[in-house]
Amino acid sequence: MAQVENFVENPNFALSDLHQYLGGENLNTPPVNQPAANPSPKREPIKHLLIASPKVVISTIHHLQVIGYASTGDWSPLLPTANPEEVMSILIRQILIQ
Repeated sequence: MAQVENFVENPNFALSDLHQYLGGENLNTPPVNQPAANPSPKREPIKHLLIASPKVVISTIHHLQVIGYASTGDWSPLLPTANPEEVMSILIRQILIQ
């Protein structure tokens, strides 16, 4: 809930955080020109984006933890959107591609 309080106090607090979660993340994947040490299985990033009211986003994050998909600490802080009563949170996971 501290994320909601921070968002309410200063709606612009996390604008620069969006770049932290979407741009320049370290995905631990080899550069395109270099072959992978183990070409199979291949890991690829998937980005989950929740956009809704703060209450719904937080509730969904907690539900995904309860079912064992992702811990609450894996998600970004609540980030403001262009809509005043809406926030977003981002989760980047690595999945195996076969």
